[in-house]
Amino acid sequence: MRVLRIDEHSPFRQLVGVGGLGTGMFFALEDNHTLGRNESRLGSLLDVRDYCKMHIVFHYVAKLLGAEQGQFSVLPLGKVGGDAAGAIVLSEMRGVGIDTRFVRVASGKPTLFSVCFQYPDGNGGNITTSNSAAGGFTEEDIDQAWYSLESIDPKTVAVLVPEVPLASRRHFLHLAKQAGAFCVASFVFGEIAAAKRLGMFDHLNLVSLNEEEAAEFVGEAHAGSNLESIVNRLGCLLTSRHPQLSVVMSAGKDGAYCIDRSGWSYSPAPTVEVASTAGAGDCLLGGILAALAAGITLRRMRGQTEKGPRLETAVDFGVLLASYKVSSPHTIHPTASLDTLLQFTEQFTIPIAPQIQQLFTEVEVIKANS
Repeated sequence: MRVLRIDEHSPFRQLVGVGGLGTGMFFALEDNHTLGRNESRLGSLLDVRDYCKMHIVFHYVAKLLGAEQGQFSVLPLGKVGGDAAGAIVLSEMRGVGIDTRFVRVASGKPTLFSVCFQYPDGNGGNITTSNSAAGGFTEEDIDQAWYSLESIDPKTVAVLVPEVPLASRRHFLHLAKQAGAFCVASFVFGEIAAAKRLGMFDHLNLVSLNEEEAAEFVGEAHAGSNLESIVNRLGCLLTSRHPQLSVVMSAGKDGAYCIDRSGWSYSPAPTVEVASTAGAGDCLLGGILAALAAGITLRRMRGQTEKGPRLETAVDFGVLLASYKVSSPHTIHPTASLDTLLQFTEQFTIPIAPQIQQLFTEVEVIKANS
């Protein structure tokens, strides 16, 4: 099995983070009219495995960097409930080499869980537990784990993603920044304004946003904006207010942009048949972080453009991984690995830069005891 090589020359040696851990289920409803207050509606329970954001991001980093083989440490800080869903989440994370010793089991609290429903016309919604273990993940919980961690230093990637309280994420960011870690985050749309007020963008090195979230970040109404306008306003904002920050803005089926104070670059995506886009943004971030840890540069130089997909930068890597992910209905593609990603690039005749090919290394597959 191939993974991205991590050695003494690699810029990072571990990933530590906070965010939601949980699972969910999907129903396809039979009629398009809005579900009524007292209505019982038939729906098909779909064979879709749903996971929360930190699990998705960390899964791809662990798979691509050989965490199971001891190449790279992946350490989530969080909470699950003392229920079957929590046990499944912990088991699946451990199964890919994620170190779960700092994930606490909160007795008396359910694991974060969503029931998602979709109408035949494609619209839908979800019901998510408001009293989950993840929702009770506090600053005190972070402190208890933080001082038991091994050295947190500039060779650490610190990640904060949604589904735990924003105040807890801010506290984690403060500790990680003080330790010199490379700090990365994503936010949902409704958190952008609060994160700005709290000054969180002043301490981040990289943030991953979709178009709507990026428009909110720059103060532009998404409905009347276009990609070029958002990219240009991001460049101005980063230059004037956040010179240390790089922004990856996903553009769905079109790929992703990477913007910093020196300019921007674009990573196009191949045209693929889509089973589900759920989890694609978190997959994008996971691919980028794995590539950065192995020493792949984040983006192309200013002024460089590409007519078609290629594998040359960390953002390219994330875009191609997310393009592969959407072929699966599950939020974590069950067969995603470096080997399957490279087969995907061969299928679409996507060129791979020599400096990236040099980072592929073979590791022994560890088989579970039967």
